[in-house]
Amino acid sequence: MSKQTINFMLNSQKVSAQVESDSRLVDFLHEMGLTGTKLGCGEGDCGACTVIIDGQTANSCLVLAPQIDGKEVTTIEGLGSYEQLHPLQEAFIEEGAVQCGFCTPGMLLSAKALLDENSNPKREEIIRSISGNLCRCTGYTKIANAIEKVVRSKS
Repeated sequence: MSKQTINFMLNSQKVSAQVESDSRLVDFLHEMGLTGTKLGCGEGDCGACTVIIDGQTANSCLVLAPQIDGKEVTTIEGLGSYEQLHPLQEAFIEEGAVQCGFCTPGMLLSAKALLDENSNPKREEIIRSISGNLCRCTGYTKIANAIEKVVRSKS
């Protein structure tokens, strides 16, 4: 395959990189050392590989790396830090919404995209926003509760 240069913003940092034309975004992120984006089904069904591209969630297993040229990409590594957790990360911990953790990065980014678009969503909107993210451990109640906690804290 042929390589091409892409320029984009990754977690608020300018990046220029050479990518194979058929490289998936999830694989490219892993090659860059960003392993928080999980590869689950590889078919866009589970949401484990969710990232935010130009403000919208996307399954990075379905996006080719060249498609992010000129775009802004946020991964879980761009959400918070060990020293300063994002309010969603804090709420997930406090509400017990983190079980095995495999779905957590995608859930957090889906929640962030929702709250960036709608700072006061109803519970139904929260449920809909995470509906593309599968979780086998929590039953979703604690996850929705954590997102609601962040909403209430902003009020």
